[in-house]
Amino acid sequence: MPIKSRIRTIPDYPKKGIMFRDITTLIKDAVGFRLVIDGLTQRYTGRTNNFDLIVGIESRGFILGGALAYTLGKGFVPIRKKGKLPGEKVSQEYQLEYGTDSIEIHKDAIVKGQKALLIDDLLATGGTALAAAALIEKLGGKVFEMAFIVNLPDVGGEERLKAKNYNVFTLTEFEGD
Repeated sequence: MPIKSRIRTIPDYPKKGIMFRDITTLIKDAVGFRLVIDGLTQRYTGRTNNFDLIVGIESRGFILGGALAYTLGKGFVPIRKKGKLPGEKVSQEYQLEYGTDSIEIHKDAIVKGQKALLIDDLLATGGTALAAAALIEKLGGKVFEMAFIVNLPDVGGEERLKAKNYNVFTLTEFEGD
């Protein structure tokens, strides 16, 4: 059974008309979680000289990024929601459907010139990923690639990221359904 079939769809969440793609059913399944981590590991094995760190976006990016950092022998850096990091940090605001939000990274998390593999669970509008990339770049780092379990191509995030010259990789997508 492939990855896509292990992802639960919840209609009308968080509001009417939205088909929410819930990966919790995928990662609670031992085989499903292994398929995700093995798929990402296979993608980056042999390419580990191309990046120095794995950066995961709160919160599901932590689950994926931590496991992937372990399998690839890389360090892991968290990007957190505002107010969650204890040390000196930099912030980046980004647009939500109704307002703005902010994410943060420790100032010493990335050394100038380091390349990061950015990980999150789902690519929709691309707003969070663009904000995370901006944080990496504020610290002098570069984004090697952005990887996600799920792409929602109809929402346009992949196009937004590619328009900014970011490389994007996804394991599966839900197009038009």
